[in-house]
Amino acid sequence: MPAQTAFVQTQGAPFPLGATLTEQGVNFAVYSKHAKQVLLCLFDEAEMQEEQIALNQKSQGIWHGEIKGIKLGQRYAYRVKGHFNPEEGHLYNTQKLLIDPYAKQLSDKLHWHPDQNTLTQDKQINTSDSAHCVPKSIVLSKDQKALHPLLNPVKAESRCLYELHVKGFTQQLNIADRLKGKYLGLIEPESLAHLKSLGVTSLQILPCFAFASEMRLKQLGLKNFWGYNPINFFTPDFEYALEDPVAEFKLMVEGLHKAGFEVILDVVYNHTYEGERHQACISFKGIDNKSYYRSEQGEYLNFTGCGNCFDTYQPISIRLIMDSMRYWLEIMGVDGFRFDLGVDLGRTQHDFDINAPLLNAMLQDPIISNACLITEPWDIGPNGYQLGQFPQAFLECNDKYRDNIKRFWRGDKAQVQEFATRIMGSRDTFHKGHKSALQSINYVSYHDGFTLHDLVSYQERHNLANKEDNKDGHGENISQNFGHEGETIDEEINLQRLNQQSCLIATLLLSQGTPHILAGDELSNTQMGNNNAYCQDNEIAWLDWTTSAKRTLLENQISQLLALRKQHPILAECRLEDDELFNHNIKDKVIWLNENNEPMSHEDWHLKDRDFISLILERCNDTGSLDRLWLGFYRGNNPLSIPVTPFATDTKLLFSTQGVSLTKDTLDCAYASVFLIQI
Repeated sequence: MPAQTAFVQTQGAPFPLGATLTEQGVNFAVYSKHAKQVLLCLFDEAEMQEEQIALNQKSQGIWHGEIKGIKLGQRYAYRVKGHFNPEEGHLYNTQKLLIDPYAKQLSDKLHWHPDQNTLTQDKQINTSDSAHCVPKSIVLSKDQKALHPLLNPVKAESRCLYELHVKGFTQQLNIADRLKGKYLGLIEPESLAHLKSLGVTSLQILPCFAFASEMRLKQLGLKNFWGYNPINFFTPDFEYALEDPVAEFKLMVEGLHKAGFEVILDVVYNHTYEGERHQACISFKGIDNKSYYRSEQGEYLNFTGCGNCFDTYQPISIRLIMDSMRYWLEIMGVDGFRFDLGVDLGRTQHDFDINAPLLNAMLQDPIISNACLITEPWDIGPNGYQLGQFPQAFLECNDKYRDNIKRFWRGDKAQVQEFATRIMGSRDTFHKGHKSALQSINYVSYHDGFTLHDLVSYQERHNLANKEDNKDGHGENISQNFGHEGETIDEEINLQRLNQQSCLIATLLLSQGTPHILAGDELSNTQMGNNNAYCQDNEIAWLDWTTSAKRTLLENQISQLLALRKQHPILAECRLEDDELFNHNIKDKVIWLNENNEPMSHEDWHLKDRDFISLILERCNDTGSLDRLWLGFYRGNNPLSIPVTPFATDTKLLFSTQGVSLTKDTLDCAYASVFLIQI
């Protein structure tokens, strides 16, 4: 039986939500519109003794009370009384201990246990008490704004994203063992030196919200490695901390800021760990299931493929997400977000709407609207593909770019017209006069898919380690293996693969838009053909830092190309005559050329087997000087000679992949290559 409390409760206040220190104790406030009673549960440090206090005030659906005598560090949770009627969307059960949705720190990492489930195997209410397998929320001191904001905010035209996983990046890095896989490992000198040497500006860090592994994975002896399975939207996960995840996450951000890096946090607001209706009940589901999850006639709508869909159309959910974003920006110090399955943010009752309440709330908020906002513009619900349809404040992951660039370099027919569109900022999608080309996040590889190395080494996915009979992950990767599946000692094949990686990276970094690099691609890192390593917390998903000639080549290439993008801003975004966005600027010029150095004809554009295309980019700078660049792409296997005339005699090869040479009259490509020449 719960012990009787000696604490004194006063009315308190409904805001702020969560647990807030006061002069005499702590104010607790939790939203539960449909509850009959909310019990605040207090635990000692051993979490063995539980005291219950019924909150006796309810305002606008918020239960609240100030409990005098409670101090910093108090461990707490909730139990909520109400109807248990799944068909009506109510899943109240006082046997389930519930994490505060506004908790800022948890006592431990959560692991799945059958006592957390809503229903038993025979679909009856699960009356097992879950207190022993649910971490407790912890009362923290009043929020203190983050120290050391980024001194020089990243300019849009200079931004280059580098996507990494805290543990995957640091686990095999040459740092102290205690820091491997940890937030603090990311700011060790070895880590910072590598990132600085590349020239990237922005680190896009895979989810750090407290998360847990799904029941299915635990039963298979696997775990959720990527972290796209949150239990709470405020607390950083324990797994990457030595002792204090909140303090250490903030130290990580401060260290990255001091080193000059923008920090973009990959966030999941579209679903939670609680899964399907019968599965885990550890927070939102037991507090107010009907308010927090999208449902129809008592059944969950699953627009995410993860068992549930957070209802971002409800006012309380909008408030929660907005409060979470402001917390991570102002208190934890991050500079922006990448929204997983971002279409869910713009759903109303069911469909996507550019004027959805949550999107409008974000755009009018002076803190959030000033952050870097990146969206994955799809989910699996109705009208779930919305590339190019988000408000102007958002950058969008451009899968059309990814797919065409891979098809072009693989040698697919009739790709040149679209290739030209993609490398010039996908203006068919990010329309001229309305959006900037920089809103296109260009990428070739992402965490979900083949690494760059595997893209040129495997024809098929090899996901057996995921224990799903190789049926998970993308079936079509637009990849190639150059005649041998997987690793090989054939030097000719390995040279072809390395050159293809080089051409893909060069194309990415010489395209109009915002480039995105997957961590490890500069190392020619492999996942052994696994294109869905979400459950592989091992060498499959950890970066291999082995020094090699191919690593040196790719690292140097990225560094060189990113330096050139900064020196020649026209490489990031052209100001074209027919683009109303640039009415106030001097316009740039673009000329498309064929392999004879002649303007592309109608026939040239429609030649299905075309292997070569180039263009001249010309900008008159503010100083009056002319920046004139010749950029070319050749995907053929046979030598190609291109006349340099009628260009000016003063030409300079700024960059090329292997096999390119420049003389006074001729540019020679021995095989597939990319070049950039100043003319």
